[in-house]
Amino acid sequence: MPSVSIRNFLPGDEPALRAVFHASVQGLACKHYTAEQLAAWAPLEHDPAQWAQRMQANQPFIAQADEGGAIAGFADLQADGTIDMFYVAPAFAGQGVARALMAHIHAQAVARGIARLHAHVSLTAEPFFAAQGFVVQARQQVERAGVVLHNARMDKALGVGMGAHS
Repeated sequence: MPSVSIRNFLPGDEPALRAVFHASVQGLACKHYTAEQLAAWAPLEHDPAQWAQRMQANQPFIAQADEGGAIAGFADLQADGTIDMFYVAPAFAGQGVARALMAHIHAQAVARGIARLHAHVSLTAEPFFAAQGFVVQARQQVERAGVVLHNARMDKALGVGMGAHS
């Protein structure tokens, strides 16, 4: 397993993160979604400015192969406990990158006093999130570019701030 470090988002990461997002959707989610669904979710053509704006707003955590190597994955944690994006590059799948990102998210949530994590999780990622203690709250159908995709709304109560922030 490559050693991976987690760092904060830096301006200029946006194109590499877009490449990881696209490769992850196309290369890993293909087991659960059709080509049409994948193209609607992560189209090859995109608006780089809009993507950059989203990354700057989300401030994702970056899993980077050591020695300034490739970006292996990224994920974020919003103030309300939402994990908006969670993607691992196919070349790094199954090597502990997702676990490292999730551990970082948990540590950040505890540090910020966030009592519950929430995510809209793809069918592909659902077993991983379940193994991390997330529970399906609802099955969903979301529309992207006129195409329906299935996912699950999952959440996890954390043992922090019980009563103080609820």
